[in-house]
Amino acid sequence: MQLQEKNSPFNQQQAELLNQLLPNLTENQRMWLSGFLAALPTEKQEKAFQTTLNSEAPSRGITILYGTDTGNAQQLAEDFTKQLKENNKQVSLFLMDEFKPKTLKQVEDLLIITSTHGDGDPPDNAVSFYEFLHSNRAPKLHDVRFSVLALGDSSYEYFCQTGKAFDQRLEELGAERFFPRKDCDLDFEEPATEWMEQVLALLCKEQGEQKNFPKATIVEATSSVSYSKKNPFEAEILENININGRGSNKETRHLVLDLEGSNLHFDPGDSLGIIPVNHPRLVDDIMEFMGWNPDEQISIGKDIGTITTRKALTSIYETTKLTKPLLEKLSRFSESETLKALIRSDDRKDMKDYLEGRDLLDALQDFGPWNLPATEIPNLFRKLPVRLYSIANSLRSSPDEVHVTIRTVRYNKNGRDRLGVCSGHIAEQVEIGDRLPIFIQRNDSFRLPQNPDAPIIMIGAGTGVAPYRSFLEEREAIGAPGKSWLFFGDQHFRTDFLYQVQWQKWLQEGVLTKLDVAFSRDNAEKVYVQHRMLEKSKELFDWLVEGAYLYVCGDEKHMAKDVHQALLSIVEQEGNKSRDEAEAFIAKLREQKRYQRDVY
Repeated sequence: MQLQEKNSPFNQQQAELLNQLLPNLTENQRMWLSGFLAALPTEKQEKAFQTTLNSEAPSRGITILYGTDTGNAQQLAEDFTKQLKENNKQVSLFLMDEFKPKTLKQVEDLLIITSTHGDGDPPDNAVSFYEFLHSNRAPKLHDVRFSVLALGDSSYEYFCQTGKAFDQRLEELGAERFFPRKDCDLDFEEPATEWMEQVLALLCKEQGEQKNFPKATIVEATSSVSYSKKNPFEAEILENININGRGSNKETRHLVLDLEGSNLHFDPGDSLGIIPVNHPRLVDDIMEFMGWNPDEQISIGKDIGTITTRKALTSIYETTKLTKPLLEKLSRFSESETLKALIRSDDRKDMKDYLEGRDLLDALQDFGPWNLPATEIPNLFRKLPVRLYSIANSLRSSPDEVHVTIRTVRYNKNGRDRLGVCSGHIAEQVEIGDRLPIFIQRNDSFRLPQNPDAPIIMIGAGTGVAPYRSFLEEREAIGAPGKSWLFFGDQHFRTDFLYQVQWQKWLQEGVLTKLDVAFSRDNAEKVYVQHRMLEKSKELFDWLVEGAYLYVCGDEKHMAKDVHQALLSIVEQEGNKSRDEAEAFIAKLREQKRYQRDVY
């Protein structure tokens, strides 16, 4: 019998080859070939066999370390941990200061997610790990692979510096960078998601697996599934009061918002995120100067779609803060030699001096003429960052309400009055009954002690006193017996003693044990909170020895640094310690979460 295409599953060429071979086989050969063919696996069996091989391949353990200021890095780390576990990966998650650095050489795949604090410094909860890694105690990491996700703010000179430093140091220690570092600006969601997807895809590919990574997995730090940065709650304004006294050169708003129906929850130490909008006057001036049609439709992307130029400049893109990356992008549309020289200059001071206090309109006026259509806006400008404010109340004390303390930013530059984006909007453009888009931002790095008996020392200047109002409301509501001590500073006693009546009431009732204030402009010699600390150095040190938790909230560049130096001096003097021993003492406080800072 001859094989043919029509009576067999073979094509013509295969049938001809078989017809030539089969007649020449012996009976023994035919029997052997029959058994061989029966033993061959089917395509389905082959795939199952390959899957078994892959599943038996050793899976590398993954360790995620995060350092965070505002909670964004923590939320990203938690989201990615969840995704990795859903893809059957062995993953361990640690806040950097809770990770034992001596075990680092045992790590297989290391993923670092970190923000950068101030001018290139690591977040407080990453300091000890950062210092260990950059010391001569750090081990060689030849068997470790790593990748870094860095969060930052491009308006700072040392953009994403902490992530860059980790990335470089791990390489110096011999670790293998298995995926490139990703640097993210304030609108971090999209690039962070991209990094997470690509890292996961690579890890799965190595195991012969398909990744399971749904789109839009990142959820901003929020205590509610329903409301977040991308889906804010529209909260009604119940109060909007200037709490500075008459004659003050400052304006501080106490803002109360209604949370009824939101199911939003927060703890003392958390922050309120407000979605801001740019001032319409600035938006109009920019469009008029550039000759842009406010009603022209421009494409923003798949998430937003097509909107008008006015809408884009009002609610989507930042217009009040200049950055070097923005000037570099703008220079492609200008023939200004002054702009090009500024960008090329090696003198960082030149750039810093120009950027300070200027906005987009300044740059457009200074470096024209421009060949810049409005359709280029999405390619040039970064997204308008949310504003975060320390929450100033306890839910136990004020159910269905959230309070914040906002200093209105006003200044004049180059003959033009300027306003803070969010603070100016709240001071001048909203009324009682209006609504603001908000969400809750967790801050697990600024928390009351779990033990209500523990003493607390709270140090703050200006609006930095806001979270302490929530701390004491909470301690009052739960009847916490622990001692409390507040150091508060501002310019003038008569006009700038924020929440004065409430502090004094709590002092009389025993909710607040001690109160020390420093008003810098009331005397010829300026006195700040760090001076009050030094005056009470022995008692303050005694509180620390008793187990007190110390909190600092306020300006990072000046106040927080001065307070830290005062604290070092107090520990040296009262503890009879060397500077190295004092630093080790404070490092131990950090490790025990007894020295917490919320600085900006």
